[in-house]
Amino acid sequence: MFRTLLIANRGEIACRVIRTARRMGIRSVAVFSEADAGAQHVALADEAHPIGPARASESYLRIDRILAAAQASGAGAIHPGYGFLSENAGFAEACAGAGIAFVGPPPGAIRAMGSKAESKRLMEAAGVPIVPGYHGEEQAEAHLAHQAARIGFPVLIKASAGGGGKGMRPVLRAEEFAAALAGARREAKAAFGDDRILLERYLQRPRHVEVQVFADRHGNTLHLHTRDCSVQRRHQKVLEEAPAPDLSPALRERLHAAAITAARAVGYVSAGTVEFIVEGEDAFFMEMNTRLQVEHPVTEMVTGLDLVEWQLRIAAGESLPLPEAPAPHGHSVEVRLYAEDPAADFRPSTGPLRRFALPDPAPDLRIESGVRQGDAITPFYDPMIAKLVAWGEDREAALARLGTALGACRIAGITSNLGFLQRLVAHPAMRAAELDTGFAGRFAADLQPPRRPAPVLALAAAALEAVLPAAGTVADPCTDPWDRRDGWRLQGRGSQLLLLADGEAQHRLRLSHAAAGWRMAVEGTEVTLAGQRQDGALHLVLDGVVHRIPVLRDGEAIQVTLPEGGWTLRLLDPYAPPGGEVAGQGRLAAPIPGRVVQVLVTEGESVSRGQVLAVLEAMKTELRITAPADGVVAHIGCAAGDTVEEGTEIVTLAEG
Repeated sequence: MFRTLLIANRGEIACRVIRTARRMGIRSVAVFSEADAGAQHVALADEAHPIGPARASESYLRIDRILAAAQASGAGAIHPGYGFLSENAGFAEACAGAGIAFVGPPPGAIRAMGSKAESKRLMEAAGVPIVPGYHGEEQAEAHLAHQAARIGFPVLIKASAGGGGKGMRPVLRAEEFAAALAGARREAKAAFGDDRILLERYLQRPRHVEVQVFADRHGNTLHLHTRDCSVQRRHQKVLEEAPAPDLSPALRERLHAAAITAARAVGYVSAGTVEFIVEGEDAFFMEMNTRLQVEHPVTEMVTGLDLVEWQLRIAAGESLPLPEAPAPHGHSVEVRLYAEDPAADFRPSTGPLRRFALPDPAPDLRIESGVRQGDAITPFYDPMIAKLVAWGEDREAALARLGTALGACRIAGITSNLGFLQRLVAHPAMRAAELDTGFAGRFAADLQPPRRPAPVLALAAAALEAVLPAAGTVADPCTDPWDRRDGWRLQGRGSQLLLLADGEAQHRLRLSHAAAGWRMAVEGTEVTLAGQRQDGALHLVLDGVVHRIPVLRDGEAIQVTLPEGGWTLRLLDPYAPPGGEVAGQGRLAAPIPGRVVQVLVTEGESVSRGQVLAVLEAMKTELRITAPADGVVAHIGCAAGDTVEEGTEIVTLAEG
């Protein structure tokens, strides 16, 4: 076994690999970019080496710098994690050339499965069923349009060289094909350096089911059961579970057999995932990920295995630790906690994690994260900040445990998908396992934040949070009555006016000091309230009834979570003149740092509400800048190819 292991990755996957290495007595070496100098994976490793600037292309994707760090640290093996160089055949070859073991499959298998088109040709030859489509080398637009018409709409455009939803576009009608093709090629080129695409029949209600496989260098191959990864946004997974529910025994066996056939067809070694599109009793090969998957913990939870340990043992030349898969025990569900705004088409969010508290791990709850409170979410890397993995004796118990864990999370400083995940896990269709890849879109209205106005209880909690002393401070004893905070006045008691914005609505509250707290006048009614912060929550007494309410304050924003939903209320200046935000309403700025991919309008052009004006790429996501209203382009503040910071002018509109 190796004495020293370098992990050529960052964040939660680096932390996860380091923990297994430490348990096995293997010394761990981390690498880090300038943006990650204070990251958790750096602190956790036995040794850490800087490899360059923040951008991945100048650090985590630099094979020469990673190999130099491996040689300087005496590493005998490199674990690539997932993402970055994990499916780069050239990296695997470079490791071999340097005399360092690559913890993954041989370069030939990576290349064979790295091209979606080539992999489908190989699978078809091996007898693995594939979705009808076009996987040819001819890439002329006219030829592709002809092939799409032959397949029949709707069709799915996919990047040939990659995955993760990059370069993927469903096309419902022929007249939409050209624009979708251009967008898919552009995104594929940016993500993988290869703009070749393939076409497939677009199935209407498919499930995304995958099989975990392992193979060693001694000719042994086995599966470790199924996972369902159907719940996605932007074609990227957000909830995964094992084993995949509601599959007939016959279909499950066919999936296991097809996955093993696929692995053997390319001489596979190490951990891999064979992904299928399933509709009814039909299953079609989609792709093979030649690496460990983000969702591997759900398989570990139901098998009791450590898949990273298996990878390391196989890379060291050992045989598979077991001759066949152990029967799965119970059920496991994982969700990915992202720094993103579900209400803004899942736009990534950046900034410091001013508050970041996750529930404590337990035998039935696994927490995977690479960030800590105080860390910054930067625009340079994937916005996933944690994974929560729950186990139960059955699926219902696992979902219930996961729901409880999500309710214990506390996040402030960035926008997250926490509320989205809570509603997803509790949704009746999720509980009933009515799964397909369109789940998030079909139930979008149910999964978004509640649109109903904040109830009095939420307003009272926000008001109390606003008037209590700042968290962590202790009021000094006052001898001067003018310094007292209890509303003392020369005549009578003082009052305070608060203005809370609830989306577009506003609530004007009048708080008057009472003997044991405050009286609050709001929307024609009056209530009494008192309370204090205790055990990470607000203990609020409203008209004599005690409520324990999770409340988080981030500057002027106050997040209040009640059993029926959550609200973010923003403190406004109640004495500011109305209309103070009119100026600059036509200025559309970059919401986060990124690169301008396209500017689709010219100065003086008339545009309509909802029209796409520009496309920005940031955090592995394309963001469309759209017109909020009809108008005329008054000024363009950037050009295609520009790198822009948050707040940089993209387009300014004037009234038409």
